[in-house]
Order: sequence, then C-alpha cells, then structure tokens
Amino acid sequence: MSQPFVVDINPVAFQLGPVQVHWYGLMYLLGFFFVAVLGEYRRRRGRLPVSRDALGDLLFYGMLGVIAGGRIWYMLFYADIDWIWTAPQTLFKVWDGGMSFHGGLLGVLVAGWWWSRRQKLHFFDTIDFVAPLVPLGLGLGRLGNFINGELWGKPSDVAWAMIFPQAPDRLPRHPSQLYEMLLEGVLMFVVLWLVSLKPRPRYLVSGLFALLYGCFRFAVEFVRVPDPQLGYLFGTQWVTMGQMQSLPLIVVGLLLIALSRRAPTLPLVPAAAKA
Repeated sequence: MSQPFVVDINPVAFQLGPVQVHWYGLMYLLGFFFVAVLGEYRRRRGRLPVSRDALGDLLFYGMLGVIAGGRIWYMLFYADIDWIWTAPQTLFKVWDGGMSFHGGLLGVLVAGWWWSRRQKLHFFDTIDFVAPLVPLGLGLGRLGNFINGELWGKPSDVAWAMIFPQAPDRLPRHPSQLYEMLLEGVLMFVVLWLVSLKPRPRYLVSGLFALLYGCFRFAVEFVRVPDPQLGYLFGTQWVTMGQMQSLPLIVVGLLLIALSRRAPTLPLVPAAAKA
C-alpha cells in the first residue's frame, strides 16, 4: 500500500535579495492577470459598453476591493477581536496571511457599485460581466492554500488523502483545498463561461455565481477543519462560519435567477464604438 503524499512544499517561490516572493502572492497576481485578459476579451466582444481605460479602472478598483474587503472581513470574523484595541496595526499586515472570500466579494461589489455609478451603467450589468472572470482567481487562491499546507481537511482514509505537516498530527486528511480549487475554480469557471458565451438576461450570471459558490463552499465545509479559533458553531459538530456565511449567497443566487426570468438582456456593443 502506497504512503500518503506529504504536502511539504516551500511556500517561498524565489528570493530577490532580502525579499521573499511567496507562491500565495504569485497566485493572487496570476489570478488578477487572468481576470484582466479575460475581461478585455469580453469587452472586445461587446459584453460591456465601456472603453479599455474604463475597464482598467474597474479591474483596479476590484483588486483593491478584494484585498481590503478580504482582510477586513477576516479580521472581524475570524481573528480574536481584541486586535482592535491591542494591536490595530495588525489589520495592515496582509503578508502574515488571513483573507476571507466573503469579505473580498463584498469589496468587489462595493467597487463595482461605485464604478457603475460613474459609468452610468446598471450595477448588475457590471457584476454579470465580472462574475465569469472570478473563478480562476478563486481556484488559484485555493492552490496557494494547498502549497502553504493550510486550511486542510478532516482525517480520512480515501486513496487520495494527504498528510499536512502543519496539522497537529500525522494523519492522512482530505485535501479540501484541492476540492475547492476544482469546484470553486475549474468547474465554476467552465459553467459560468459557457453560460455567458451568449448574452443572458440581467441577474442570471451573477445569480449562478452566488448559487454555485454558496453550494460548493457549504458542501466542502463538511470535510474541512474549521478555523481553530472559531471551531464549530452553536455547539454542533458540523456548522461552521464558512457555512453560515455561504447560506445568504445561496438565497441571493436563487433570488437573482428568479429575477432574471423577467429582466432585460444587455445588447452587444462593438468594442470599436468604445475604444
């Protein structure tokens, strides 16, 4: 019987003098790169009537929203709250780790709302445009979690179980980061990209994004170890913070899909008209 794979990967990709470049940071940069490339491709196909510079602004503000929202949300819901009065500077130490998808999503929504008002566009036309671009970044982020050996799953005897040296034991565990990479990254990207190949009614793509992510994250939490500082909620052995924060996404996703049945479809506008 083969031994389980030990996830013992150096989190530092390379070093430039005193500066260490981590794989996790590279995953973020690669994710932003894919968002930019795919976003420009969709813009040129007429999926959003804006110029290239305007799209660049949207992507820049979205990037700031991901970082600021993800960090603030993590510190509010996943860290010991006493940092507010004992060490407020911890909020800015993003290099120490600690980002939340739900906060990053909220940051992107705020950035998208502000940008949409400036461009005089419907907010959900913007979000429908952005939604298919996001999953690849999510998948790369989960790959970064795997390389770091963090957010591991529960002990398991499945054939693909792996050992994470950072865990408090040497038991084989579910590689829950890879599950999320495949579901939230690869599968969500394929579904949303294929659906958005044709113009769709407003709200539909956004609703699918929220519904799929909420369902995938809720399901994976059953085999993922919850954050140690939080544990399970309400004295149960399965309700986690990740599940609680994913439930609203499922509800919102269903609501948006229902609204899309009577919503208009944004017409294609040739990129040449908005170069």
